[in-house]
Amino acid sequence: MMSSDEDYVYDEESGEWMPASELAAKRAAQDTVEVRDAVGNLLADGDAVTLIKDLEVKGAGQTLKRGTLISSIRLTGDAQEIDCKYPGIKGLVLRAEFVKKR
Repeated sequence: MMSSDEDYVYDEESGEWMPASELAAKRAAQDTVEVRDAVGNLLADGDAVTLIKDLEVKGAGQTLKRGTLISSIRLTGDAQEIDCKYPGIKGLVLRAEFVKKR
């Protein structure tokens, strides 16, 4: 519920005055990026994924094989990139098109 003494702010996009909390919620919803795996499942922070193809890891001189389990991913705000932790590889970033949610 909104309080009656809440500040109103001007929303340039709609050309309307609205409560500050409503505008903040509207902007947060616009900033939310949906990240989907190779088959269209919605990914979230903490999800576990498996690789759907062998991937050469540049700079690590290592290949991650198809079926490799990556646990506890982190979304980056980019619709196609996810941060991952994997033993022996620092700063691993995978493209969502090469993973499938477990």
